[in-house]
Amino acid sequence: MTIIISLCILLLIAYLFDLTASYTKIPSVILLLLLGWIVKEVTVFFDIPIPDLSSTLPILGTIGLILIVLEGALELELNSSKISLIKKSVLGALIPLMAMSFALAYAFHYFGGYPFKTCLTNAIPFCVISSAIAIPSVRNLTSDQREFTIYESSMSDIFGVIFFNFIIYNTDFGLETFGYFSLEILLIITISLIATFLLSFLLNKIDHHIKFVPIILLVILIYEISKIFHLPALIFILVFGLAIGNLDEIKHLKWTQSFRLDLLNKEVAKFKELTIEATFIIRALFFMLFGFLIKTSEIVNPDTILWALGIVTVIFAFRFLQLLLSKIPIFPLLFVAPRGLITILLFLSISTDQVLPLVNKSLIIQVILLTAVIMMIGLMASAKHREIIIKEKLRAKHINPETEDKQIL
Repeated sequence: MTIIISLCILLLIAYLFDLTASYTKIPSVILLLLLGWIVKEVTVFFDIPIPDLSSTLPILGTIGLILIVLEGALELELNSSKISLIKKSVLGALIPLMAMSFALAYAFHYFGGYPFKTCLTNAIPFCVISSAIAIPSVRNLTSDQREFTIYESSMSDIFGVIFFNFIIYNTDFGLETFGYFSLEILLIITISLIATFLLSFLLNKIDHHIKFVPIILLVILIYEISKIFHLPALIFILVFGLAIGNLDEIKHLKWTQSFRLDLLNKEVAKFKELTIEATFIIRALFFMLFGFLIKTSEIVNPDTILWALGIVTVIFAFRFLQLLLSKIPIFPLLFVAPRGLITILLFLSISTDQVLPLVNKSLIIQVILLTAVIMMIGLMASAKHREIIIKEKLRAKHINPETEDKQIL
């Protein structure tokens, strides 16, 4: 009973964080980590026995990753007007990820003398933008900026996981290795298209009052089976989400008439709502649990803080160059480069004998917190700057900004 009451209270507090995030500009992840850490300190102070929950973190993280990418894919629109935006976001996700990974791996190799492949494996987790943090944090930005963030962070998750698995599961990188990798990509795309067709058919044909939970369970099942065979399973999640989220784009095709797309669209809307709700719960539990497992000594660890500051500097330097070369307005998107769920998941996936002594939990926590705090400060400053500009424009038109509806601001 105590556990149920505690979980309900904690999730309601997490919901409050989510509600107020657009006003406070504080990323909910910081508050969730802080909440988890406070709960841990309370249990220690009152000597409340708590079982070891560390094994639960990867499970929550995997489910959270699937739901977050699915939620992001369902939000994306695929049409001719989005081609330029998609190109910029895909290149913006892929090129900095690769360049930063090799640059950071070289730094680990140069200063530590470790094998380059091991260094690259440890570097990749720091180079992936967290869609779990980025997407909820840009609600107050313009629609173009929100769309770019959704595309870019979702693709960064997918490219990051694929690149990480490619490095960790291969011992050499010759022509044969890249050939097998290309074959795996083609195979998962084929599986994705077939599975998407079947899942869409089920979503449209199931008349039982419970229909969305089995679909989500099947999505998770296909993802996990694909992972067993080392296939880039996130591609399936992306294809499925994009396909059912853009049904209007295929209405003109004759073979789609049997799907009753108007009815299917209504079911997809309900499915999307359920996915958003489920994502919130899993994401909140994941970050609260991670905060619960954090030790104070890991946050203020002086042995890793210089490396954390160096890595964060590299992150935002690459971010600035990416936006500049892509001819995308630098502010406020410069600050939207948080690390989070994927960074933690990939770090936990590295075998203990492959983890560099430097790349420990302290370094991960410090990089996540620093990027989240910088994003928070940057978005708050950008919002304040935009507010001042709007007020100046209103005054130039001889309008008193204080009498205007606050929604204008």
